[in-house]
Amino acid sequence: MDFTPVLSAVSTSTDQLYTLLKCIGFSRQASVQITPQGIRFSVEEGRVVQGLAFLDKALFTSYIFNVRNVHDGVTQPEEDGDFFDTSLYPRFTISLSALLETLQIFGISDSLQRPNQMTNLENTQSMHAFSTPALGMNRSCTIGYRRKGSPLCITLAEAGVTTTCELTTYEVEDSSQDSTPGEFDIPLQRDAIVFKIIMRSTWLHNAIIELDSTSPTVLSLSASPNKAPFFALSVSGGPFSESTVEFAIDQESDGVDPAYKSFNEDGSSRQPKRNKLAPTVTETFLVEPPSSKSRITQRYRFSLLKKALGAMSASSKVSIRGDKQGVLSLQFMIELNDNASTDASGPSTQSASRTATGNVSFIDFRFVPLIDEEDIVEDLGDGL
Repeated sequence: MDFTPVLSAVSTSTDQLYTLLKCIGFSRQASVQITPQGIRFSVEEGRVVQGLAFLDKALFTSYIFNVRNVHDGVTQPEEDGDFFDTSLYPRFTISLSALLETLQIFGISDSLQRPNQMTNLENTQSMHAFSTPALGMNRSCTIGYRRKGSPLCITLAEAGVTTTCELTTYEVEDSSQDSTPGEFDIPLQRDAIVFKIIMRSTWLHNAIIELDSTSPTVLSLSASPNKAPFFALSVSGGPFSESTVEFAIDQESDGVDPAYKSFNEDGSSRQPKRNKLAPTVTETFLVEPPSSKSRITQRYRFSLLKKALGAMSASSKVSIRGDKQGVLSLQFMIELNDNASTDASGPSTQSASRTATGNVSFIDFRFVPLIDEEDIVEDLGDGL
């Protein structure tokens, strides 16, 4: 009988793993799927909000995954994984809160990139043996999963001290989830996107915090390609009056954005002009409402949007997308410190070029919209 473990992954940047998983820590339980490319964590609440975090194998110094063929009991190395149906990839549920507690047993230091991070000699000299960065220098985290039904084993080692925690794994309650990963996610129709807005996460975070002061229950997102307000967030349903945050255009700006530079065919450079009908704080502003409407308006439960506040504060940029069904996707780009090294054998380096180039990872939140009675009548009318 083959006892080769399904997964053995080693990371020297435990803080990075903790930072990413903490962003989706609004649920105590998480669905986990191990793949040749990394480990996928998914949490949801009431089938109306979902958080997705993917620990790419580029975040690990060593990532060994073996696909177990359930038909003949033979364990295949990851290079042969393409020959297997992804339904054979292990999928189970664990306690996410217990995993987060485990990862911070030795403490957590700041693993995020800071724009004004000091790296001069004075800071280097001020670091001593008991400072937070120094204590985490020799820390390692090993994640192991032996076979179906086995616990998820987390081994943390630092300065000669080793701690091993075994997290109980549970079979996925819905047997239909044994199919391909993502099939039962909140569906985002990528071929039917009606708006896509990219901006710094700080602007969205500050807007949500400001609107939260009125204790609202409903958040409305409004976007228009040619009429003001071009992009606005408004709240209602609370004990106070309605409030709105508008992301307006800069009327005094000449439209030149110094942050971007492009090149002509002759090699000369020029400064591109921002679309005059795009909010100043946005980097990308694409809105395509239905032909019968000039504005897109969708409503969501405000309490659900607040579950993404942790990801907003940890990320540098956010991509706000919505499809024709009203499903909202908030994809956050998180820049991590360059503490993890790639495996010299090659697989991790290849993965880094795909997903985690420059130690950048992504967290995705999806929200189901609130449906108005008018929308239901309109949909029924379209079906007649």
